[in-house]
Amino acid sequence: MTERAWAVIGLFDSPDALLAAAKHLRGSSLGRVQAYTPYPIHSLDKALGLRRSPLGGMVFVMGVLGALTALGFQYWMSAVDYPIVTGGKSPQSWQAFVPIMFEVMILFATMTAGLGMLILLNRLPDIFHPILSSRSMAKITRDKLALAWESAGKDGVDADAAKKVLLGLGAQEVEVLPLPAPAPAAPLNLLLAMGGTIIAACVLTGFLTYWVIKLYPELPPMSRMQDQPRLNSQSPSAFFKDGRGMRPMPAGSVSRGHLPYLIKTPEEAARLVNPVPRTQETMEKGRALYNIYCRVCHGSLGDGRTTLTSAYGAKPADLRIKRLARAPDGDIYHTIMVGKNAMPSYAYELKEDERWAVIHYLRALQRAQNAREADIP
Repeated sequence: MTERAWAVIGLFDSPDALLAAAKHLRGSSLGRVQAYTPYPIHSLDKALGLRRSPLGGMVFVMGVLGALTALGFQYWMSAVDYPIVTGGKSPQSWQAFVPIMFEVMILFATMTAGLGMLILLNRLPDIFHPILSSRSMAKITRDKLALAWESAGKDGVDADAAKKVLLGLGAQEVEVLPLPAPAPAAPLNLLLAMGGTIIAACVLTGFLTYWVIKLYPELPPMSRMQDQPRLNSQSPSAFFKDGRGMRPMPAGSVSRGHLPYLIKTPEEAARLVNPVPRTQETMEKGRALYNIYCRVCHGSLGDGRTTLTSAYGAKPADLRIKRLARAPDGDIYHTIMVGKNAMPSYAYELKEDERWAVIHYLRALQRAQNAREADIP
């Protein structure tokens, strides 16, 4: 009677001998041919007649899905749920989403490659696989290469015919694996033990991580972001020649939304003409801005009666005097832009139309203090 076996394993010493035997056995009717090697062998899958692995396509699809998922989440957060304009860019600027898209793409692709290869394609873990209990396994995991003629069904393979073919193809050793009993189902105690071990490992890892971080908060080269080397505002620095940490604006640079003020003297500024029409809306805007920026020093009526204490030291100008009342609007505009005496520049606090609105209101204050009979209706 012909001996039937689950598998017949032939051991080979070299990759060339294994590849030659695999090509010869490909498509054999005796059973399914499998190879077991301690390291990858180029073109072995082709020699066995295996189809091209779908893993690459799976990784590509999941990578694209990960990138689109990250794009969708970031777009929703940045452009729909909580839109924020950063650096003058539109909330829909996809270029800012690229780093996170790349990270999530790698995450999806890596998880698919690992889990897809192990679980879907290799169907691991298979702790009851008959090859694991063979004598050849110890040699396969070191330096031998195995070609196994495995049973494709319950009837097994013809052990005598398989041994004869493998020996004829140059196998150094041949081992016959008998038909195994049906693989037992994993007992409940084993499953509970495995689950408990995983939970205990997670708890122990979290506990140890907590105490390592608590006892050693900084381990070179790691450091906390709040302790990074930086310069606070107005702090000195030995790195720059002038000893200052804050750097001046590069020469010729123009900040966004502001035109450079190129007028150098009051004589040049005197030729400026107020371009803002004198309307009720302009006067109300000018009064509001005057109360915010000017009243604290020049007083509510522009009479120079400051609301500051004597510790201020400086004496604000009386804006009602004839010299200022007769001064052109451009002269006052120039003072707002560059400052004068103790008064600083307000070029960055007030926009161009706001400066001219303040001047309109100042003219109203001057006229109110020096009203003429013709002004009375």
